[in-house]
Amino acid sequence: MGTTVLKSKSGAAVAELSLREFLGSLEKNYPNEMIRVSQPVDPAKFEVTAVLKHLEDLGKFPLVWFEKTKGMRGDDLSFPLLSNVYACRERCALAMGLKREQSGMELSLEYARRLESPLPPVRIEPSQAPVKEVVTRGEECDLRDFPIVRHHEMDSGPYIDMTPVMKHPKEGFYNIAFLRTMYKGPRKLGIHMSPRHNWQIFRQYESQNRPTPVAIVVSHHPAFYLGALNVEAFGKDDYAVIGGITGQPLRLVASETWGEEILVPADAEMIVEGEILPNEREVEAPFGEFTGYYGPQRVRPVIRVTAITHRRQAILQHAFVGHRDNWILGGIPKEGAVFNTIKGIVPTVKAVHLPLSGSGRFNCYISIDKKVPGETKQAALAAFGQVDFIKNIIVVDADIDPFNEQEVMFAVATRTQAREAVDIIKNVKGNTLDPSQSDDMLTDKLLIDATMPVNRPFAARVRVPAQALQKFRLENYVDSKRLDALPTFLDSRRSV
Repeated sequence: MGTTVLKSKSGAAVAELSLREFLGSLEKNYPNEMIRVSQPVDPAKFEVTAVLKHLEDLGKFPLVWFEKTKGMRGDDLSFPLLSNVYACRERCALAMGLKREQSGMELSLEYARRLESPLPPVRIEPSQAPVKEVVTRGEECDLRDFPIVRHHEMDSGPYIDMTPVMKHPKEGFYNIAFLRTMYKGPRKLGIHMSPRHNWQIFRQYESQNRPTPVAIVVSHHPAFYLGALNVEAFGKDDYAVIGGITGQPLRLVASETWGEEILVPADAEMIVEGEILPNEREVEAPFGEFTGYYGPQRVRPVIRVTAITHRRQAILQHAFVGHRDNWILGGIPKEGAVFNTIKGIVPTVKAVHLPLSGSGRFNCYISIDKKVPGETKQAALAAFGQVDFIKNIIVVDADIDPFNEQEVMFAVATRTQAREAVDIIKNVKGNTLDPSQSDDMLTDKLLIDATMPVNRPFAARVRVPAQALQKFRLENYVDSKRLDALPTFLDSRRSV
Protein backbone atom coordinates (compact mmCIF):
# COMPACT_ATOMS: atom_id res chain seq x y z
CA MET A 1 0.00 0.00 0.00
CA GLY A 2 1.43 3.35 -1.00
CA THR A 3 1.45 6.57 0.98
CA THR A 4 -1.90 8.35 1.07
CA VAL A 5 -1.72 12.11 1.60
CA LEU A 6 -4.63 14.03 3.05
CA LYS A 7 -5.07 17.58 4.26
CA SER A 8 -5.52 18.53 7.89
CA LYS A 9 -7.85 21.34 8.93
CA SER A 10 -4.88 23.70 8.76
CA GLY A 11 -4.19 22.66 5.19
CA ALA A 12 -0.94 20.82 5.95
CA ALA A 13 -0.31 17.52 4.20
CA VAL A 14 -0.61 14.48 6.45
CA ALA A 15 0.77 11.16 5.23
CA GLU A 16 -0.40 7.69 6.14
CA LEU A 17 1.85 6.01 8.70
CA SER A 18 2.11 2.62 7.05
CA LEU A 19 3.61 -0.53 8.55
CA ARG A 20 3.43 -2.14 5.11
CA GLU A 21 5.47 0.62 3.55
CA PHE A 22 8.10 0.21 6.28
CA LEU A 23 8.26 -3.55 5.74
CA GLY A 24 8.54 -3.13 1.97
CA SER A 25 11.41 -0.67 2.34
CA LEU A 26 13.15 -2.88 4.89
CA GLU A 27 12.93 -5.98 2.70
CA LYS A 28 14.12 -4.09 -0.38
CA ASN A 29 16.99 -2.12 1.13
CA TYR A 30 18.03 -4.31 4.08
CA PRO A 31 17.06 -7.88 3.18
CA ASN A 32 19.25 -9.34 5.93
CA GLU A 33 17.12 -7.59 8.55
CA MET A 34 14.13 -9.83 7.83
CA ILE A 35 13.28 -13.48 7.28
CA ARG A 36 9.98 -14.98 6.12
CA VAL A 37 8.65 -18.27 7.48
CA SER A 38 6.24 -19.89 5.01
CA GLN A 39 5.41 -22.96 7.12
CA PRO A 40 2.15 -22.56 9.09
CA VAL A 41 2.70 -21.89 12.82
CA ASP A 42 0.41 -22.12 15.83
CA PRO A 43 1.20 -19.09 18.04
CA ALA A 44 -0.84 -20.40 20.97
CA LYS A 45 1.29 -23.55 21.21
CA PHE A 46 4.70 -21.86 21.65
CA GLU A 47 5.61 -22.47 17.99
CA VAL A 48 6.41 -18.81 17.35
CA THR A 49 8.50 -18.26 20.47
CA ALA A 50 10.36 -21.56 19.92
CA VAL A 51 11.56 -20.25 16.54
CA LEU A 52 12.55 -16.92 18.11
CA LYS A 53 14.46 -18.65 20.93
CA HIS A 54 16.36 -20.85 18.48
CA LEU A 55 17.41 -17.72 16.58
CA GLU A 56 18.37 -16.01 19.83
CA ASP A 57 20.56 -18.95 20.82
CA LEU A 58 22.42 -18.48 17.53
CA GLY A 59 22.87 -14.77 18.22
CA LYS A 60 20.49 -13.88 15.37
CA PHE A 61 17.78 -11.23 15.82
CA PRO A 62 16.03 -10.62 12.49
CA LEU A 63 12.48 -9.40 12.11
CA VAL A 64 10.52 -12.62 11.55
CA TRP A 65 7.49 -12.59 9.28
CA PHE A 66 5.34 -15.68 9.88
CA GLU A 67 3.31 -15.75 6.67
CA LYS A 68 0.80 -18.44 7.70
CA THR A 69 -0.75 -18.73 11.14
CA LYS A 70 -3.32 -20.86 12.92
CA GLY A 71 -6.07 -19.80 15.29
CA MET A 72 -6.97 -21.23 18.65
CA ARG A 73 -9.43 -23.62 16.99
CA GLY A 74 -6.61 -25.05 14.87
CA ASP A 75 -7.93 -23.39 11.70
CA ASP A 76 -5.81 -21.63 9.09
CA LEU A 77 -5.92 -17.85 9.35
CA SER A 78 -5.36 -15.14 6.75
CA PHE A 79 -3.36 -12.98 9.18
CA PRO A 80 0.45 -13.05 9.11
CA LEU A 81 2.36 -12.32 12.32
CA LEU A 82 5.43 -10.15 12.86
CA SER A 83 7.90 -10.96 15.62
CA ASN A 84 11.22 -9.52 16.79
CA VAL A 85 10.50 -6.17 15.13
CA TYR A 86 12.48 -4.24 17.75
CA ALA A 87 15.17 -6.81 18.55
CA CYS A 88 17.98 -4.63 17.17
CA ARG A 89 18.45 -0.90 17.52
CA GLU A 90 19.33 -0.59 13.85
CA ARG A 91 15.74 -1.37 12.83
CA CYS A 92 14.46 1.10 15.40
CA ALA A 93 16.68 3.76 13.85
CA LEU A 94 15.28 2.94 10.40
CA ALA A 95 11.73 3.12 11.77
CA MET A 96 12.40 6.69 12.91
CA GLY A 97 13.81 7.66 9.52
CA LEU A 98 17.46 7.58 10.58
CA LYS A 99 20.34 5.68 9.04
CA ARG A 100 21.05 2.15 10.21
CA GLU A 101 24.41 3.18 11.64
CA GLN A 102 22.75 5.87 13.79
CA SER A 103 21.40 3.25 16.18
CA GLY A 104 23.45 4.16 19.26
CA MET A 105 23.87 7.58 20.80
CA GLU A 106 22.41 9.34 17.75
CA LEU A 107 19.12 7.46 18.09
CA SER A 108 18.76 8.34 21.77
CA LEU A 109 19.56 12.01 21.17
CA GLU A 110 17.15 12.23 18.24
CA TYR A 111 14.40 10.68 20.35
CA ALA A 112 15.15 13.25 23.05
CA ARG A 113 14.95 16.07 20.50
CA ARG A 114 11.61 14.88 19.10
CA LEU A 115 10.13 14.59 22.60
CA GLU A 116 10.39 18.36 22.82
CA SER A 117 8.35 18.86 19.62
CA PRO A 118 4.97 17.10 19.96
CA LEU A 119 2.65 17.25 16.94
CA PRO A 120 -1.12 17.41 17.52
CA PRO A 121 -3.05 14.70 15.63
CA VAL A 122 -5.56 15.27 12.84
CA ARG A 123 -8.93 13.61 12.42
CA ILE A 124 -10.03 11.90 9.21
CA GLU A 125 -13.29 10.34 8.09
CA PRO A 126 -13.89 6.59 8.57
CA SER A 127 -14.08 6.09 4.81
CA GLN A 128 -10.45 7.24 4.56
CA ALA A 129 -9.13 5.12 7.44
CA PRO A 130 -7.33 1.88 6.47
CA VAL A 131 -8.09 0.36 9.88
CA LYS A 132 -11.82 0.50 9.01
CA GLU A 133 -11.56 -1.77 5.98
CA VAL A 134 -13.08 -4.64 8.01
CA VAL A 135 -15.36 -3.98 10.99
CA THR A 136 -17.00 -6.44 13.38
CA ARG A 137 -19.15 -5.43 16.35
CA GLY A 138 -20.67 -6.99 19.42
CA GLU A 139 -21.43 -10.70 19.23
CA GLU A 140 -19.73 -10.94 15.83
CA CYS A 141 -16.33 -10.34 17.48
CA ASP A 142 -14.22 -13.43 18.07
CA LEU A 143 -10.61 -13.15 19.21
CA ARG A 144 -10.05 -16.76 18.13
CA ASP A 145 -9.99 -15.49 14.54
CA PHE A 146 -6.56 -13.94 15.12
CA PRO A 147 -3.06 -15.26 15.91
CA ILE A 148 -2.55 -14.55 19.62
CA VAL A 149 0.79 -15.67 21.03
CA ARG A 150 1.49 -17.77 24.09
CA HIS A 151 5.06 -16.86 24.94
CA HIS A 152 6.53 -18.88 27.81
CA GLU A 153 6.05 -22.22 29.51
CA MET A 154 4.10 -21.04 32.58
CA ASP A 155 2.04 -18.35 30.85
CA SER A 156 -1.60 -18.82 31.80
CA GLY A 157 -2.73 -18.42 28.20
CA PRO A 158 -2.16 -16.50 24.98
CA TYR A 159 -1.64 -12.76 25.42
CA ILE A 160 -1.99 -9.63 23.34
CA ASP A 161 0.97 -7.66 24.69
CA MET A 162 0.65 -4.43 22.71
CA THR A 163 -0.79 -0.97 23.54
CA PRO A 164 -4.20 -0.12 25.01
CA VAL A 165 -5.32 3.50 24.55
CA MET A 166 -7.36 5.24 27.26
CA LYS A 167 -8.78 8.75 27.53
CA HIS A 168 -9.01 10.72 30.77
CA PRO A 169 -12.73 11.20 31.51
CA LYS A 170 -12.37 14.78 32.76
CA GLU A 171 -9.27 16.29 31.19
CA GLY A 172 -9.60 14.63 27.79
CA PHE A 173 -5.99 13.63 27.14
CA TYR A 174 -5.09 10.20 25.75
CA ASN A 175 -2.65 7.83 27.43
CA ILE A 176 -1.03 4.84 25.73
CA ALA A 177 1.07 2.11 27.33
CA PHE A 178 2.20 -1.44 26.75
CA LEU A 179 -0.13 -3.50 28.94
CA ARG A 180 -0.58 -7.24 28.76
CA THR A 181 -4.08 -8.54 28.05
CA MET A 182 -4.82 -12.23 28.62
CA TYR A 183 -7.15 -14.16 26.32
CA LYS A 184 -10.09 -15.37 28.41
CA GLY A 185 -12.73 -15.98 25.78
CA PRO A 186 -13.91 -14.92 22.31
CA ARG A 187 -14.94 -11.50 23.66
CA LYS A 188 -13.10 -11.29 26.97
CA LEU A 189 -9.59 -10.27 28.03
CA GLY A 190 -7.92 -9.86 31.41
CA ILE A 191 -5.72 -6.78 31.82
CA HIS A 192 -2.80 -6.08 34.16
CA MET A 193 -2.06 -2.46 35.06
CA SER A 194 0.75 -1.34 37.33
CA PRO A 195 -0.17 1.73 39.44
CA ARG A 196 0.82 4.18 36.74
CA HIS A 197 -0.98 6.34 34.17
CA ASN A 198 -3.56 4.02 32.62
CA TRP A 199 -4.39 2.67 36.06
CA GLN A 200 -5.11 6.22 37.23
CA ILE A 201 -7.53 6.71 34.33
CA PHE A 202 -9.24 3.39 35.06
CA ARG A 203 -9.69 4.42 38.71
CA GLN A 204 -11.42 7.62 37.62
CA TYR A 205 -14.03 5.67 35.66
CA GLU A 206 -14.46 2.93 38.25
CA SER A 207 -14.98 5.45 41.06
CA GLN A 208 -18.07 6.57 39.11
CA ASN A 209 -19.11 2.95 38.49
CA ARG A 210 -18.57 3.48 34.76
CA PRO A 211 -16.86 1.13 32.29
CA THR A 212 -13.47 2.37 31.04
CA PRO A 213 -13.24 2.69 27.24
CA VAL A 214 -10.09 1.02 25.92
CA ALA A 215 -8.78 0.55 22.37
CA ILE A 216 -5.91 -1.92 21.98
CA VAL A 217 -3.67 -1.01 19.05
CA VAL A 218 -2.63 -4.54 18.10
CA SER A 219 -0.42 -3.59 15.15
CA HIS A 220 0.97 -0.36 13.71
CA HIS A 221 4.16 1.20 12.34
CA PRO A 222 7.20 0.57 14.63
CA ALA A 223 7.67 4.30 15.25
CA PHE A 224 4.18 4.43 16.75
CA TYR A 225 5.21 1.93 19.43
CA LEU A 226 8.53 3.67 20.10
CA GLY A 227 6.49 6.80 20.75
CA ALA A 228 3.94 4.94 22.84
CA LEU A 229 6.64 4.00 25.36
CA ASN A 230 7.47 7.61 26.19
CA VAL A 231 7.65 8.46 29.89
CA GLU A 232 6.30 11.99 29.69
CA ALA A 233 4.36 13.43 32.61
CA PHE A 234 0.82 12.25 33.27
CA GLY A 235 -1.51 14.65 31.50
CA LYS A 236 0.46 15.05 28.28
CA ASP A 237 -1.50 13.79 25.31
CA ASP A 238 0.25 10.68 23.98
CA TYR A 239 -1.19 11.07 20.49
CA ALA A 240 0.69 14.38 20.20
CA VAL A 241 3.86 12.93 21.74
CA ILE A 242 3.80 9.98 19.34
CA GLY A 243 3.29 12.37 16.44
CA GLY A 244 6.48 14.15 17.46
CA ILE A 245 8.39 10.86 17.61
CA THR A 246 7.14 9.62 14.22
CA GLY A 247 7.79 13.04 12.69
CA GLN A 248 4.23 13.55 11.43
CA PRO A 249 0.80 14.08 13.01
CA LEU A 250 -1.08 10.88 13.77
CA ARG A 251 -4.25 10.42 11.76
CA LEU A 252 -7.16 9.58 14.05
CA VAL A 253 -10.66 8.33 13.34
CA ALA A 254 -13.85 7.90 15.36
CA SER A 255 -14.08 4.57 17.17
CA GLU A 256 -16.85 2.09 16.44
CA THR A 257 -17.99 1.83 20.05
CA TRP A 258 -17.89 5.46 21.23
CA GLY A 259 -17.79 7.47 18.00
CA GLU A 260 -16.15 10.89 18.21
CA GLU A 261 -15.86 10.61 21.99
CA ILE A 262 -12.90 8.23 21.65
CA LEU A 263 -10.58 8.57 18.64
CA VAL A 264 -8.30 5.75 17.51
CA PRO A 265 -5.27 5.54 15.14
CA ALA A 266 -6.62 5.43 11.60
CA ASP A 267 -3.51 3.82 10.09
CA ALA A 268 -3.20 0.88 12.47
CA GLU A 269 -3.37 -2.66 11.13
CA MET A 270 -5.83 -3.74 13.83
CA ILE A 271 -7.63 -2.27 16.84
CA VAL A 272 -9.61 -4.17 19.48
CA GLU A 273 -12.15 -1.93 21.21
CA GLY A 274 -13.63 -2.81 24.57
CA GLU A 275 -14.68 -1.73 28.02
CA ILE A 276 -12.97 -2.48 31.32
CA LEU A 277 -15.87 -3.49 33.51
CA PRO A 278 -16.15 -1.64 36.85
CA ASN A 279 -15.75 -3.64 40.04
CA GLU A 280 -15.19 -6.92 38.19
CA ARG A 281 -12.02 -8.93 38.76
CA GLU A 282 -10.72 -12.33 37.69
CA VAL A 283 -7.52 -14.29 38.11
CA GLU A 284 -4.80 -13.21 35.64
CA ALA A 285 -1.25 -14.51 34.99
CA PRO A 286 1.37 -15.88 35.59
CA PHE A 287 3.01 -14.24 32.61
CA GLY A 288 6.68 -14.05 31.59
CA GLU A 289 7.52 -10.35 31.92
CA PHE A 290 10.19 -7.92 30.70
CA THR A 291 12.28 -8.75 33.76
CA GLY A 292 12.95 -12.24 32.42
CA TYR A 293 10.88 -13.65 35.31
CA TYR A 294 7.22 -14.56 35.62
CA GLY A 295 4.86 -11.98 37.01
CA PRO A 296 2.76 -13.61 39.73
CA GLN A 297 -0.88 -14.57 39.48
CA ARG A 298 -3.17 -11.84 40.76
CA VAL A 299 -6.80 -10.76 40.58
CA ARG A 300 -7.14 -8.17 37.81
CA PRO A 301 -9.81 -6.24 35.82
CA VAL A 302 -11.61 -7.67 32.80
CA ILE A 303 -12.21 -6.22 29.32
CA ARG A 304 -15.40 -6.96 27.37
CA VAL A 305 -14.65 -6.66 23.65
CA THR A 306 -17.15 -4.46 21.80
CA ALA A 307 -15.65 -4.12 18.30
CA ILE A 308 -12.66 -5.20 16.19
CA THR A 309 -11.52 -3.19 13.17
CA HIS A 310 -8.63 -4.00 10.86
CA ARG A 311 -7.15 -3.73 7.40
CA ARG A 312 -7.84 -6.50 4.95
CA GLN A 313 -5.44 -9.37 5.70
CA ALA A 314 -3.99 -7.33 8.53
CA ILE A 315 -0.36 -7.91 9.50
CA LEU A 316 -0.39 -8.43 13.25
CA GLN A 317 2.40 -8.00 15.78
CA HIS A 318 3.49 -9.05 19.22
CA ALA A 319 6.50 -8.18 21.37
CA PHE A 320 8.74 -11.09 22.42
CA VAL A 321 8.49 -10.06 26.04
CA GLY A 322 11.45 -10.78 28.33
CA HIS A 323 13.88 -10.77 25.39
CA ARG A 324 15.76 -8.22 23.24
CA ASP A 325 12.63 -7.33 21.28
CA ASN A 326 11.01 -6.11 24.49
CA TRP A 327 14.12 -4.63 26.12
CA ILE A 328 15.29 -2.45 23.24
CA LEU A 329 11.79 -1.17 22.55
CA GLY A 330 11.49 -0.13 26.19
CA GLY A 331 14.98 1.29 26.56
CA ILE A 332 15.18 3.81 23.72
CA PRO A 333 12.27 6.06 24.84
CA LYS A 334 13.56 6.17 28.41
CA GLU A 335 17.03 7.16 27.21
CA GLY A 336 15.55 10.17 25.46
CA ALA A 337 13.40 11.22 28.41
CA VAL A 338 16.20 10.86 30.96
CA PHE A 339 18.60 12.81 28.72
CA ASN A 340 16.15 15.73 28.49
CA THR A 341 15.61 15.76 32.26
CA ILE A 342 19.33 15.72 33.07
CA LYS A 343 20.08 18.36 30.43
CA GLY A 344 18.05 20.90 32.39
CA ILE A 345 20.18 20.29 35.49
CA VAL A 346 23.57 19.19 34.14
CA PRO A 347 23.90 20.81 30.68
CA THR A 348 27.12 18.93 29.94
CA VAL A 349 25.36 15.54 29.76
CA LYS A 350 26.49 13.72 26.61
CA ALA A 351 24.38 10.56 26.43
CA VAL A 352 22.19 8.14 28.40
CA HIS A 353 21.87 4.41 27.83
CA LEU A 354 19.65 1.73 29.37
CA PRO A 355 21.49 -1.47 28.42
CA LEU A 356 20.24 -4.98 27.79
CA SER A 357 21.97 -6.10 30.98
CA GLY A 358 19.18 -4.35 32.91
CA SER A 359 16.33 -5.45 30.62
CA GLY A 360 16.32 -1.94 29.14
CA ARG A 361 14.84 -0.66 32.43
CA PHE A 362 16.85 -1.30 35.60
CA ASN A 363 20.44 -0.26 34.72
CA CYS A 364 21.35 3.18 33.41
CA TYR A 365 24.67 4.55 32.15
CA ILE A 366 25.08 8.33 31.98
CA SER A 367 27.95 10.15 30.32
CA ILE A 368 28.71 13.74 31.40
CA ASP A 369 31.50 16.21 30.79
CA LYS A 370 31.92 16.91 34.50
CA LYS A 371 33.06 20.41 35.36
CA VAL A 372 32.49 20.70 39.11
CA PRO A 373 32.17 18.22 41.99
CA GLY A 374 28.62 17.05 42.71
CA GLU A 375 27.34 17.05 39.13
CA THR A 376 27.46 13.27 39.08
CA LYS A 377 24.91 12.92 41.85
CA GLN A 378 22.73 15.65 40.38
CA ALA A 379 22.55 13.76 37.09
CA ALA A 380 21.81 10.44 38.79
CA LEU A 381 19.11 11.84 41.06
CA ALA A 382 17.40 13.44 38.07
CA ALA A 383 17.39 10.07 36.28
CA PHE A 384 16.00 8.25 39.32
CA GLY A 385 13.19 10.79 39.50
CA GLN A 386 12.34 10.62 35.81
CA VAL A 387 12.06 6.82 35.45
CA ASP A 388 11.08 4.79 38.48
CA PHE A 389 12.18 1.54 36.82
CA ILE A 390 15.84 2.55 37.14
CA LYS A 391 17.62 0.88 40.08
CA ASN A 392 21.34 1.11 39.28
CA ILE A 393 23.11 4.09 37.74
CA ILE A 394 26.73 4.38 36.67
CA VAL A 395 27.88 7.88 35.72
CA VAL A 396 30.98 8.08 33.51
CA ASP A 397 33.09 10.79 31.91
CA ALA A 398 32.60 12.10 28.39
CA ASP A 399 35.50 9.99 27.08
CA ILE A 400 33.57 6.81 27.95
CA ASP A 401 30.93 5.51 25.52
CA PRO A 402 27.88 4.53 27.61
CA PHE A 403 26.78 2.26 24.76
CA ASN A 404 29.92 0.17 25.22
CA GLU A 405 29.52 -1.82 28.41
CA GLN A 406 33.18 -2.82 28.41
CA GLU A 407 34.17 0.84 28.56
CA VAL A 408 31.66 1.51 31.35
CA MET A 409 33.08 -1.38 33.39
CA PHE A 410 36.59 -0.14 32.62
CA ALA A 411 35.64 3.20 34.19
CA VAL A 412 34.22 1.45 37.25
CA ALA A 413 37.38 -0.66 37.58
CA THR A 414 39.89 2.18 37.19
CA ARG A 415 38.18 5.36 38.41
CA THR A 416 36.36 4.32 41.57
CA GLN A 417 37.00 3.50 45.21
CA ALA A 418 33.85 2.02 46.67
CA ARG A 419 34.01 3.97 49.94
CA GLU A 420 33.84 7.22 47.96
CA ALA A 421 32.06 6.30 44.74
CA VAL A 422 29.04 4.27 45.88
CA ASP A 423 25.79 5.62 47.31
CA ILE A 424 22.67 3.65 48.19
CA ILE A 425 19.22 5.17 48.53
CA LYS A 426 17.08 2.79 50.56
CA ASN A 427 13.36 2.10 50.66
CA VAL A 428 12.18 3.73 47.43
CA LYS A 429 8.94 2.76 45.66
CA GLY A 430 9.74 -0.15 43.37
CA ASN A 431 8.23 -1.58 40.22
CA THR A 432 5.53 -4.18 40.79
CA LEU A 433 7.23 -6.63 38.41
CA ASP A 434 10.71 -6.46 39.99
CA PRO A 435 11.18 -9.91 41.59
CA SER A 436 13.87 -8.60 43.98
CA GLN A 437 11.81 -5.93 45.72
CA SER A 438 10.68 -6.28 49.31
CA ASP A 439 7.24 -7.50 50.35
CA ASP A 440 6.09 -3.92 50.92
CA MET A 441 6.98 -3.00 47.29
CA LEU A 442 10.14 -1.09 48.19
CA THR A 443 13.50 -1.19 46.48
CA ASP A 444 16.99 0.29 46.88
CA LYS A 445 18.73 2.55 44.36
CA LEU A 446 22.46 2.24 43.64
CA LEU A 447 24.66 5.06 42.32
CA ILE A 448 28.25 4.52 41.20
CA ASP A 449 30.30 7.60 40.37
CA ALA A 450 32.81 6.32 37.85
CA THR A 451 34.04 9.77 36.83
CA MET A 452 37.51 11.21 37.36
CA PRO A 453 37.93 13.90 40.01
CA VAL A 454 38.04 17.49 38.80
CA ASN A 455 39.98 18.92 41.75
CA ARG A 456 43.17 16.85 41.44
CA PRO A 457 45.28 15.27 38.69
CA PHE A 458 44.31 11.82 37.39
CA ALA A 459 46.23 9.36 35.20
CA ALA A 460 45.78 9.78 31.43
CA ARG A 461 44.45 6.97 29.24
CA VAL A 462 46.73 5.31 26.71
CA ARG A 463 46.12 6.33 23.10
CA VAL A 464 47.65 5.70 19.70
CA PRO A 465 48.47 9.15 18.23
CA ALA A 466 45.68 10.51 16.06
CA GLN A 467 48.21 11.58 13.42
CA ALA A 468 49.50 8.02 13.19
CA LEU A 469 45.98 6.65 12.75
CA GLN A 470 45.38 9.13 9.96
CA LYS A 471 48.71 8.45 8.23
CA PHE A 472 48.95 4.68 8.49
CA ARG A 473 45.64 3.41 7.11
CA LEU A 474 44.67 -0.24 7.62
CA GLU A 475 43.87 -0.79 3.94
CA ASN A 476 47.53 -0.16 3.11
CA TYR A 477 48.55 -3.16 5.19
CA VAL A 478 45.72 -5.72 5.06
CA ASP A 479 43.84 -6.91 1.97
CA SER A 480 40.14 -5.94 2.15
CA LYS A 481 38.93 -9.48 1.36
CA ARG A 482 41.10 -10.91 4.09
CA LEU A 483 39.84 -8.22 6.46
CA ASP A 484 36.20 -9.05 5.70
CA ALA A 485 36.85 -12.72 6.44
CA LEU A 486 38.19 -12.06 9.93
CA PRO A 487 35.75 -12.64 12.84
CA THR A 488 34.26 -9.53 14.45
CA PHE A 489 34.08 -9.24 18.22
CA LEU A 490 33.02 -5.60 18.60
CA ASP A 491 29.33 -6.50 18.95
CA SER A 492 30.10 -8.45 22.10
CA ARG A 493 31.36 -5.23 23.71
CA ARG A 494 28.25 -3.21 22.95
CA SER A 495 25.56 -3.05 25.58
CA VAL A 496 22.63 -2.42 23.28
